Amino acid sequence: MTTISEAITTIKKAESDAYKLIEDTKAKSSEMIQEAKSKSKETIEKAKESADSDAEKITFEAETNAKKEAYNINNQTKEKVEISKGEAIRMVDEAAEIIVKSIL
Repeated sequence: MTTISEAITTIKKAESDAYKLIEDTKAKSSEMIQEAKSKSKETIEKAKESADSDAEKITFEAETNAKKEAYNINNQTKEKVEISKGEAIRMVDEAAEIIVKSIL
């Protein structure tokens, strides 16, 4: 009878060990899931920060390039205005000369 009793005790111990193993596995699984979620959130946050930083750099570069282009356009426009102004002044002088000649 001791062998049946020992077998039942061994089965109960194995059953208890199996339940303990299941509980330990559930706890470890839950821990791994939480760790994965935490790492995922951290990775997403780093990606957002990197994207924000890249966006700021791109915006700054675009603004800088736009300012340079506006400055160049402004300078070109000033030059063209000065040329047009010079040509207009020469035309006024020519017109005045023609008027004076036609009157005299």
